[in-house]
Amino acid sequence: MSRKLVSFDWAMKKILRQKANFGILEGFLSELFRFDIKIEEILESEANQDSEDDKFNRVDLLAKDEYGELILIEVQYDGQQDYFHRMLYGASKLICDYMEKSDEYQKVKKVYSVNIVYFALAKGSDYLYYGKTQFEGMNQENEIFKLSNHQQKQFGIKEVHQIFPEYYVIRVNKFDDIVKNSIDEWIYFLKNEKIKDNFKAKGLDEANDILDVMKLPEEAKAIYDRKIENKRYKKSLLHSARIEGENKRNIEIAKNLLNANIDIKVIVQTTGLSMEEIEKLK
Repeated sequence: MSRKLVSFDWAMKKILRQKANFGILEGFLSELFRFDIKIEEILESEANQDSEDDKFNRVDLLAKDEYGELILIEVQYDGQQDYFHRMLYGASKLICDYMEKSDEYQKVKKVYSVNIVYFALAKGSDYLYYGKTQFEGMNQENEIFKLSNHQQKQFGIKEVHQIFPEYYVIRVNKFDDIVKNSIDEWIYFLKNEKIKDNFKAKGLDEANDILDVMKLPEEAKAIYDRKIENKRYKKSLLHSARIEGENKRNIEIAKNLLNANIDIKVIVQTTGLSMEEIEKLK
């Protein structure tokens, strides 16, 4: 039977930064990237608000793997129209921040940008996306720029896109809870904060044990409970504001229809307002 676990953003802030718990993060990234990841250390990233009502309702974590590559993981709940631009900025800033002025270009750090979003980011029917930089021939169909044998040996990679940042976007709310593979098991946890007994993905066994809400120290559990309650309260406020906005819009529509001498029954059907509400507008 699945147990209630702390949310992944909370785990990123309070638990996954500890070296003893790197196995959870390594498991998640290994399943997502489809190759094994070994975390060497957690680096300083953007300062996160630690108040109960986190100002930006997002959290990030910057890790370095055993090859010195940088992995930026971000969780965001609130919608942001220019989020793609922020993804680009975040990856580009890391490259600049970790590039010494005297370094040769081949010292540019490899960056992976992992984005876990809980809002309707752009258009698309899938819940898991991957992006990379690829150079395609403009005159020859399906012709892709490739590294020479000498470049492959010099840089220790096989493909051009391995030099550039690679992006992953998980649209958690788009996931339908139908688990088809190991990364789906992780996304199920990201959405539901539960891990089913039959899940076998890397890192989930440790997550199921370490992220158990009931195993938190009393003080940490109290803080976590307040965070969850604040999140519910914020959702309630947003829902109320949305309803209020829709109601104001319907009232304006009703007024315009009344001025046009439209039958009240038609106005009721059009706006959803009651007969009494419309009568008061006359």
